[in-house]
Amino acid sequence: MEILQSGKHEVKIDQGELVSYTFSGKQLIHQKGKPGWKHADTEMFPIIGPTEAVGYRVQVPRGNAVQDQHGLLRELEYELLETSNSSAIYQKTYTAGSVVKNSKYPDKSRMQFLMWPYSFEFRKIFTLNTTGLAITFELKGEPDMPYMLGYHPAFNLQTAHPVVIADGKEIQLEDIIAAGSSALELADCDEVVLKDELSISIKTSGFDNFMFWTEVPNMLCIEPVTFYPYSAPVQLLHEGFHYLGRESKQFRVEIIPREYD
Repeated sequence: MEILQSGKHEVKIDQGELVSYTFSGKQLIHQKGKPGWKHADTEMFPIIGPTEAVGYRVQVPRGNAVQDQHGLLRELEYELLETSNSSAIYQKTYTAGSVVKNSKYPDKSRMQFLMWPYSFEFRKIFTLNTTGLAITFELKGEPDMPYMLGYHPAFNLQTAHPVVIADGKEIQLEDIIAAGSSALELADCDEVVLKDELSISIKTSGFDNFMFWTEVPNMLCIEPVTFYPYSAPVQLLHEGFHYLGRESKQFRVEIIPREYD
């Protein structure tokens, strides 16, 4: 496990997963084993959203890709490339056509193996300073590779009535729970603030949208996404793809906690 420290901030990363972020001794990240979700964070790539309704096949220029919900990146293991007291770099590598075992099979999926017809490298870079934590995602792959990307962190809630502030509006936890498994969409937005025991700003670059999801009052997933997958019928899910150029593509999420004055 890698531990990053800077001022009042301490971050713990386990095999590329952000499992702890404390600021002034207060825990920002949902802890495994508590109600809500069995993870602390993950990435959704190269697709976001449900695929069961289309037989786990997603239309791409090279034919059909075999993908379960939210893609196959989460099934790959991160390799630690570099670490220091304030930063850590991880990478996942995939070769086109490689068969990947689906951990959801057979309990939560009928698809035993997954496949993507493009090669890619995916880096996750953590950088901590006295302001907050920056998480940069760097994507390299074959030119014209289609992709969607979402970051899926779960935040620890500690008050009875937390509120998300976005574009001058308040989003209540009850509204997010009512949205159910499809999550609550927030389009054309690159920054939100979670008002709880601390004030936590989540600033993004490259995503342009958010999804909010939870089923419990002690946890909230605030998810920057390049595409909200429930905005169209699942048969048109492929219309949400972006396409890589010849240069690598970067996306950034900043988590900036503050105590109230």
